[in-house]
Parts: sequence; structure tokens; C-alpha cells
Amino acid sequence: MIHLAYLLPLLPLVGGSVLAVGGRRLGEPLAGWLGTGTVLGSFVITCIEFAALLGRSGPGGRSVVQVLWSWIPVGGLQVHVTFLVDPLSMTMALFVTGISALIHLYSIGYMHGDPDFPKFFTYLNLFVASMLLLVLGGNMLITFVGWEGVGACSYWLISFWFQRDSAASAGKKAFIYNRVGDVGFLLAMFLVFEKTGSLDYRVVFAHLHAFGPASATAVCLLLFLAAAGKSAQIPLFPWLADAMEGPTPVSALIHAATMVTAGVYLMCRFNPMLALSHDAQLVVASVGAATAFVAATIGATQHDIKKVLAYSTVSQLGYMFLAVGTGAYQAAIFLMIAHAFYKGLLFLGAGSVIHAMDDEQDLLRMGNLRRYLKLTSATFAVAWLAIAGIPPLSGFWAKGDVLDNAFAFNKALWAVGLVTAALTAYYLSRLMAMAFFGDERWRQAFPTPAGVAAASAGDTGAGSGHGPTSTATHGAGHGAGHSGEPHEGPWVMGLPLVVLAVLALLGGALNLPWHPSWDPLGWLTPVFGTRLFDAHLSGSTQWVLGVVDTVMALIGLGIALPLWTRNVQRPRLEPVFLRRAWLIDTAIDTTVSRPGTLLARFAATVLDVRIIDGAVNGTARLTGILGSGLRRAQTGYVRQYALGIVLGMVALLAYMASRAWM
Repeated sequence: MIHLAYLLPLLPLVGGSVLAVGGRRLGEPLAGWLGTGTVLGSFVITCIEFAALLGRSGPGGRSVVQVLWSWIPVGGLQVHVTFLVDPLSMTMALFVTGISALIHLYSIGYMHGDPDFPKFFTYLNLFVASMLLLVLGGNMLITFVGWEGVGACSYWLISFWFQRDSAASAGKKAFIYNRVGDVGFLLAMFLVFEKTGSLDYRVVFAHLHAFGPASATAVCLLLFLAAAGKSAQIPLFPWLADAMEGPTPVSALIHAATMVTAGVYLMCRFNPMLALSHDAQLVVASVGAATAFVAATIGATQHDIKKVLAYSTVSQLGYMFLAVGTGAYQAAIFLMIAHAFYKGLLFLGAGSVIHAMDDEQDLLRMGNLRRYLKLTSATFAVAWLAIAGIPPLSGFWAKGDVLDNAFAFNKALWAVGLVTAALTAYYLSRLMAMAFFGDERWRQAFPTPAGVAAASAGDTGAGSGHGPTSTATHGAGHGAGHSGEPHEGPWVMGLPLVVLAVLALLGGALNLPWHPSWDPLGWLTPVFGTRLFDAHLSGSTQWVLGVVDTVMALIGLGIALPLWTRNVQRPRLEPVFLRRAWLIDTAIDTTVSRPGTLLARFAATVLDVRIIDGAVNGTARLTGILGSGLRRAQTGYVRQYALGIVLGMVALLAYMASRAWM
């Protein structure tokens, strides 16, 4: 059974192909059920593979390479289509397929009535297939194919409602930002092949001695550039907030189960290389901590419910890279899994709110929704408390594991992570208070403060609604109010919420020391070996750190809930500087986009027209002038040609005579 790995990406790939060809004939909801069934089938096979791998004895027996065929046999470059089945790839495949199946099921209800319903599930299936190819790839090139696949699918899904200019622009922005990161991946592959003559992970890691400190640092930083683009780290994170233009299930899929976790996976896969460079580790940890803090401050000022969650994802990814940089790879994977549970739940819960509010996403126009959306509010509350770090929910254990390792590695990085934890509890409590508590502001028109309108006007990506004809009025002077009362969605939207709520509640059990023999995530240890950072913290120190984490989370909750339940208009707490994401997007636009536009304009109007075209046209003009001059010598009169021959002979004789006299 261990050799069924090829079926994992194959099933959703076949499903996407069938939907691409005959999706419109199947129509709604059959196209959705087909797409959901293929991903669910991948999840079932993943469980079988997981059990088969777990049954193998010894750490070495839990790494199986399946070679399917030879792909690029060119000289020294021998690339095979291979799948690497080991604890890391199987752990990733488990939550990718499981969470994706729930999101597919949810989408059947959420996308009801959309004219492009079959196309949506085509893209979703291809997205999951690409992600599975990425995590199962046995060499860098197969991983890169999956890497590019999720990039292409994200472009299609983010700009799914391309009739809106903002959605089309958001898709292009995500695509371009990720291409910047891809340069790092390609250069890293070139350098790895130059040093080892192979792209196969087993061969590369067996020849680490070929890398000196400088080359190892270069490979790690180039890969981190790729990871920063895919997983939205400073300075390449602005695309992720604009990605909210896609349908909400897309946001859940990108943030919880697929694309943005790819960068963390890549760095964990290259842990043997990362262990060779302390400088690279420090860069990864520092950028992760800085991103976590910066994104948290931005999320605390957003009014679009999905943008708050988007910046929350950026912040949580920063925590994961903080763990990777400290060598706490197992803690990074633990947080990735817990994050998949509660962030998937948060986005799907936000989708239920948007669905219930007729596509409204502005938190200023919500309030007291717990009265009408009981299931959504209850499950959303579980995710809120989990990500805030309230024990005994999963987020407390997962985030605490990262902070404990950061404390032992570098106290400054730990302090940044701790402050960020308090901010996380604050801005998620703010979201909870504005959406589910307080007054029912959706019943009447609601004026937007001038400062908020100005900040919204400066945002590059407006919030998306639940369809291409959304009437969401972000940044407008007045809201139109809500017609009718909010309502829960169908059961296909409710069931995933319940399942994810249970997982977010109990997910911390994955890494709790219930019993000496209980260590589910311990099966990852052979992948990381002795490179896994050991904090060596005493039991009392861990207790103290856990209490500190809890106190910081409670402080965030205690400040935000009473503050934002009573009054949602507090512009002093929402400075434009933060609402516009520290002006990083503006800085990139000023330093890169505008100069790039000017350079392109110069190339088009001066370089291309005057220099390149001028050289080509000038050559043709010179040839014409020379031809016109030579044409006068070609008269067609024989006497002139004879005279020319005679004169030539006279000139030659004169020259020879002069040489003889000399």
C-alpha cells in the first residue's frame, strides 16, 4: 500500500480535468460533489499511506522513494518523476487533503448560484493536486512544478470574479510577487546542482560536505526568498491581503491548507542545509518575528473581516518561520497543523457571516450576529480562543511550543513573539466584538468616518463580496443597510464548521505529554535528526512561560472586548499608517513599480523607437544611399565600361612603374 502515493495528486488532477471538459454538463451541484469526492478520496488514501508508513519499523524504514519514470535524462542532469513518502510529506498531505475536502464541501453551499460553479471546482481540484505534488516531490524540480502549479491556480482563483478590476489586479499582484520569490528557488536549484550534480533530495543531503559556509548560506537565503514570496513574509506580504478578492473558500484554502504553508514546508525540508548556516537561521528567525509583529499591528486596524484574518495569517506564518529559524522544526509543523484547523474555521466562519449579510464584509456594518448565527458564532468563538492562545485549545500549545524554543534560542526574539501574542488576542477579540457583539448596526445606514474612508481609498485591494456583482461599499460615505435578517447557510456549510471546531479544540493533544509512549509528532524526529533544537527547559520554566503566555492572551482579550463592544468608531486606535500596512505597499510602488513603469516607457519610446529601430532603419537608409550612389556607375554603356577598364590598367601600370623605379 505504500506505493499508492501517486494516487494522491492524481485523483484531484483527474477530477479537475474531467470538470474542465464536462463540468458545465454536470452543472450544479454535481460538479461540486465530483470535486469534493476526488479530494476526499485523496484523503482516504493518505490515511492508508500514513498507516502503512507508521507500520514500518525503524526510522530508516519510514522513508520510501517511489520512482515513476525518467523525465529529463540530459547529460549530467538526470531528473526522475519521484515521490518521497516520509513522515514530513505524509503529515503535510494529511492536513492538506483533510482540510481541502472540508473546504470543497463548504464551497458547494457557498458558491450556489454562481454561473461559473463548475469552473470554480476545476480550479480548486487543480490547486490541491499542485500542492500535493509540491509536498510529495522527491527532488527539487518536482517540488518546483508543484510550487508553480499552486502559483498559477492562486492567480485563477484570486481573480475568479475578474469582472471586477480589483479582483483582476489582485490576481496579477499575487502572481508577480510570487514570481519574485521564484527567482530565489531557481537560483538555489542552479547552485545545488553545480555543487552536487543532482537535484534529488537524498543525493543533495548526502553531499552536504560539498557546500562551504558561504554556499550553504546562499542556498538557504535563496530558498528563504522563495518562501518569503509564497508564505508572505516581509517585504513580500502585501499580495496576501489583496488575495481576499477571491471567493471566501479560496481564502480558506490558500491560508489554511495549501499555498502559504509551502514556504514553511520548503525550509523544513532543507533543514540539513539550514543547519550548516547559523547566519541563515538568524535571518529566517528575525524576519519571521518581525513579520509576525508588523502583521499583527496591521490586523488590529482593519475593518474588512477577511483582511483582519489575512494579516493574522501573515503573523502566524511569521511565528512558523521564527520556529524554523530557531531549529524548532517540530514546533513549526505543530503550529502549521493547528493553524490549519483554526484558520480554516475562521475563514469559513467569516464566509458564513458574509453569506448571511448579503456579501457585506465591513465590520462597522455588523454587530450582534451571535443572536442570528448561533452555529457560526459558537464555532467562530472556538477558533478565536484557539488562535488567541487560551488554554487548553490547540493554539495555546502550538504557539507556546514556538515561544518556548524562541526563549531558549534568543530572548529578544521571544520578547517580540510574546508581544505579538498579546496583539493577536487583541485584534481577534476586536473582530469578535465588532461582528458578534454590540449593536445591530446592519439595520440602518452607517456613516464611515472620514479618516477611515481616506485609509480605505489608499488600500490597493478592496474587500470582495460573494459574487462578481457584489455591492459591498468599503470606504464609501454611507452604507445602505441590510435587508432582512442574517441567516445560517445550508448543512454543507455548517458541517465543516463543526468538524474544524472540534479539531481546533482538541488539536493540542497532538503534542501533549499524556504518556511517555504518546508522541504523535515525534515520528517527525528522523526527518530532522540531531538538527532539531532542544531547548533544555526545566519543568518549572515551562510552567512559568505557559502562565506568561496565558496572561498576555487574557490581557489582549480583556482590553479588546469591552473597548470594541461599546463603540466601534475609535479612529485614534486605527491610524492611517497602520491601516495602510505601514505604507509598505506604497513604498514598493514608489521604489519599484513607478520606476519600473518609467523604465518601460523609456524603453518603449526611446530605446526601442530611437535606438533599436533607429539602428535597423538607419542601416537600411545607409544601404539605400550607397545603392543610389553606385547606381550612377551602372549606366549600361559599353564605351564607359571599356574606358573604366583602360583607366584601371593605366593606373596599375603607373603603380608598377613607380615601384620599379624605387
